[in-house]
Amino acid sequence: MDRRQLLAAALAPLASRVASDALSSTAFAATSERDGKMGKTTQRIIECNGIHLNIAEQGEGPLVLLVHGFPESWYSWRHQIDALAAAGFRVVAPDLRGYGNSDAPQAIDQYTILHLVGDMVGILDALGAPTAVIVGHDWGASIAWQAALTRPDRFTAVAALSIPFRPRAKALPTTLMPRTENAQFYQLYFQEPGPADAELGRDPRATIRNMLFGASGDGVAAARAAVAAGGPAPNLGMVPKGGGFLQGPGAPKTLPAWINESDIDFYGEAFKRSGFRGALNYYRNIDRNWEITGALAGLQVTVPALYVAGDRDFVVAFPGTDQLLANMKSLVPGLRKIQMLPGCGHWTQQERPNEVSALLVEFIQALPRRS
Repeated sequence: MDRRQLLAAALAPLASRVASDALSSTAFAATSERDGKMGKTTQRIIECNGIHLNIAEQGEGPLVLLVHGFPESWYSWRHQIDALAAAGFRVVAPDLRGYGNSDAPQAIDQYTILHLVGDMVGILDALGAPTAVIVGHDWGASIAWQAALTRPDRFTAVAALSIPFRPRAKALPTTLMPRTENAQFYQLYFQEPGPADAELGRDPRATIRNMLFGASGDGVAAARAAVAAGGPAPNLGMVPKGGGFLQGPGAPKTLPAWINESDIDFYGEAFKRSGFRGALNYYRNIDRNWEITGALAGLQVTVPALYVAGDRDFVVAFPGTDQLLANMKSLVPGLRKIQMLPGCGHWTQQERPNEVSALLVEFIQALPRRS
C-alpha cells in the first residue's frame, strides 16, 4: 500500500463520520422546514474522553448540557434547545456514545457510568467550559445525577426528567429485579447480547414508533381504556419468557400531536445507522456500575436540583418510587422543586415541550450567576 492509499485509509472513517453528520443535519433541517420553524441548531463532531461524539449546539452564554435517554438522541431536546438558546444560554446536546453519529465502542465494559460521566466532563473540556448546568432524561438523568454527585465543581446544577436520584442499592441491581416463572423484568431481558439487539433492530422505525407511543401518556391512556373495556391488564415492565420486549397493538395510524412522522423518520434513520447494541450496552453495565461505585455510597447531591416527571410515566409507577420522591430532599439537599406533569408519560420533554422548557429556563435563571 503506497502513501496515498495509506492516507485514504486513515481518512476514511472521518469522511464517513462527516458524511453521516451531514445527512443527519440535512434531515433535521428538512424536518424544521416542514414544521415551519427553521432553528439555528448546528452539529459537529468533537473529540473527548478518547472517543468522538456528535453534538448539536445553539446559542451563547452560560453552558447548559442536555443528555438524552433510551432510545433517543440529541433530537429529543429539539424544543428545549431553541427555548434555552432564546433565553440566553449556550446549549449543547450530544449523541451519547453508542448513539447516532457518535462513536460506538464494541466492548460492553466501555459503557459504564464512569465512562459516561467522563464523556460529559470531556465535552466541557473540549468546549473550554469550566462549568455547566446538566439536564438529563431517562438514562441521561442517571448520568446527570452521577455527574452532579461526583463532579459538583464542573456541574453546578442538575435537572432530571423521569428518573429520580436513587441511592446505591444494597445488592447487585439485577438480583433485585422482578422475575417470575413466566416472565422477567425488561432490563434482565436486555442483559444478554443478541436477542434484544435483533428484536429492536429488525425494523428500527417501527420499534421507535411503537415505543414512543406505548410509554407516552397517550399510550398509557389507551392501555387503561382497553383494560376498562375488558382487555387484559398489562404486566408492567415484564417480558414473557420466550417472548420479546415489543408487545401490545403498537402505535395507532394517527400519532398524537406531540410527535409526527418526520420525527419518527429522524429516529428511525439514526438507529438504522447505529443499531441498538450501543444503547443496550448501558443496561449490560448495571451490575458493573454498582461494583465500581462503592466509594460513592452515602454521598448526597448538594448542587441545586430540579426533578420533573409525568404522572403517567411508568418509572413513577414502579414500586417504592413514591417513597423515594417523598424522601428525595434527604438525598438531594439542594432540591428546589419536584414538578409532576398531569397526563404526561415517559417522554417528558417531547410530550410537554413548552412546560419543560419553561421549567428549565425558570430553574436555571434563578441560579447564582456564573462567570
